[in-house]
Parts: sequence; C-alpha cells; structure tokens
Amino acid sequence: MVSTDRSRLDLDDTTVEGLGKLSEALETIEQARGQLYGFHQHSGKADLLLQDAVELFREAGHTQLADDLDRDLVGRNVIADRWTFQIVEDYDANYWSVFRDFDERARAELADGDRHVYEARMKQRERTRGRPHHEAGPALDE
Repeated sequence: MVSTDRSRLDLDDTTVEGLGKLSEALETIEQARGQLYGFHQHSGKADLLLQDAVELFREAGHTQLADDLDRDLVGRNVIADRWTFQIVEDYDANYWSVFRDFDERARAELADGDRHVYEARMKQRERTRGRPHHEAGPALDE
C-alpha cells in the first residue's frame, strides 16, 4: 500500500511551519496573479466597449468627442509604456515564476518535494480517527 501521508514527522516543527508560510505566501501570490489577469481582461473589455461608444457618438453626429476619445483614449497605455498584457508578462517573468521556483526549491531541499506538509500535519492532528470522512488519506492505514 502506497502512503499518501505527507505530515513528515522527520522534519522539525519550525521547518514545517516555514514551509507552511511559504506555501501560504505562494497561494496569496496566485490570488494576486488571478486578480492581475482579471485587471487585464477588464481593461481590454473596457477598451472594446469604449470603441463601441466612439462609433455610436460618431453615428449620432458627435464627431469631435468621438475623434478625441478615439485619438486620446482608445488603445492608450494603462501605465507608462505598457498595456495590461505587458504588465502581466512582466509580473509572471520577474516575480511569479521566481516565487514558484523558490517554493519548489524549498520543498525539494527540505521535504523531498512534498507539498502542503504543514496542512498534512494539521489534518493528522485535527481529524477524528476511526470516523467516516475522517480517513487519513487514500491508501493509508488508520
């Protein structure tokens, strides 16, 4: 039977807590990245809606406003020299990927690559042994 218990009793509590904090930090970074992608998509959608507004204004005879919007706002950089896809790419290349690499390195060096060691210990500590739906994990003996 293959064990899926990753509570790693061979590791000291401080190391496990550090791995847990690093994992939590990475999960927070993943959420931030998702929000950044949301920002990217919302900004792009807004630009397309803006283009629709420009055409409607032009159609209604408000050509000066339409021309000004089209010239000064449609396709505008959201921050200096960048559209949102460039912000996402920079974030991924210069922060997110480096963060993930360090998380992987820490797990490889300290826990043989095991993920969620902190949570695995918490599960073993908090579950009610012998109760349905409180099993240790797939392929684990009680």
